[in-house]
Amino acid sequence: MKAKNTTIRAKLVWALLAGAGMAGACMLILCVIMLIASLSRPFAVFFNQHVFSFILLFLFIFSWLTIAFFLILVRKNVLYLEEITRTLDQISDGSLDIHISVKTHDELGKMAETVNSMAARLKASIEEERRLEKSKNDLIANMSHDLRTPLTSVLGYLQLISHMDCSDAEKVRQYSAIAYNQCKDLKVLIDDLFEFSKLNNSGIAISKAWISLGQLLEQVILGFMPSLTEAGMEYRLYFPGGKVMVNADPLLLTRVFDNLISNAIKYGKDGKYLDVELKGDGTEAVIRIINFGEPIPEADLPHVFERFYRVDKSRSGHDGGAGLGLAIVKSIIELHKGSVGVSSSEGRTVFIVRLPAGN
Repeated sequence: MKAKNTTIRAKLVWALLAGAGMAGACMLILCVIMLIASLSRPFAVFFNQHVFSFILLFLFIFSWLTIAFFLILVRKNVLYLEEITRTLDQISDGSLDIHISVKTHDELGKMAETVNSMAARLKASIEEERRLEKSKNDLIANMSHDLRTPLTSVLGYLQLISHMDCSDAEKVRQYSAIAYNQCKDLKVLIDDLFEFSKLNNSGIAISKAWISLGQLLEQVILGFMPSLTEAGMEYRLYFPGGKVMVNADPLLLTRVFDNLISNAIKYGKDGKYLDVELKGDGTEAVIRIINFGEPIPEADLPHVFERFYRVDKSRSGHDGGAGLGLAIVKSIIELHKGSVGVSSSEGRTVFIVRLPAGN
């Protein structure tokens, strides 16, 4: 049965009336005692002589009893208010794990709920601030590492070239090519970081249009034919529901599938096949990019879409990337009101993209 909500004002009025009633009952008993005592003639004479004083005394006793009973009746609420006040003092000192039990359904109970909610939100805000601060520090550390590695390599090869005999043209070309490739990797990293920053700060414009996901996926996969051939892999397309239409930015979605397919080729070489599945039910398009290489460890699955996260911590540069590709995928899909996830078991890793679809 739901408890009846009672305001603190109503409780105070009730306590005052109840206190007055109890004081009145006590005064009634006192009056009876006085009547019995007045049967004695000396007391009756004394009473008649000091009747005004007795009236003042009775009023004083009645007032005192009313206040005493009122304080007794509201004592529980006063103690509860003191508990809330103490908790607020503790919160102001930084203790945010304190919880006040909600004992009433009046303003004090609502105040306790508000204090609990305030403490929880404040704690969450502080934890989020700490998380963002750690994320910023991690960003600086990762960027320092990922920028320093190719720069160190470039500087090293350029230094070698500067001290080489110019007649050794083959070595100069070899070292120049290595330095050039390192510079390209560095540009890719900077471009990825710039794009990720724009995506996460609403700094990128989305140009939506109705496109066929099937045709887009076919075009993207054809662009990877040299990479598939080099990796000794074949692709297989499964579009049982036809080429589903979605209202999306084709350039951004191309970037999404570029990243996912590139990732599948890079880590799925042992599986020989790359599967791309597309299904739609009129309201949602589901795309699965499947490779059959080494699975992602279960402990890493919740983190693969975090920026700068690498499943293999020893990977860097061209082999492992900067850890921004999947973070960019997640940001683009969320801009399109969709979702992306991953599952991985022995010999099979599936990236699942879900997008709102239309006819």
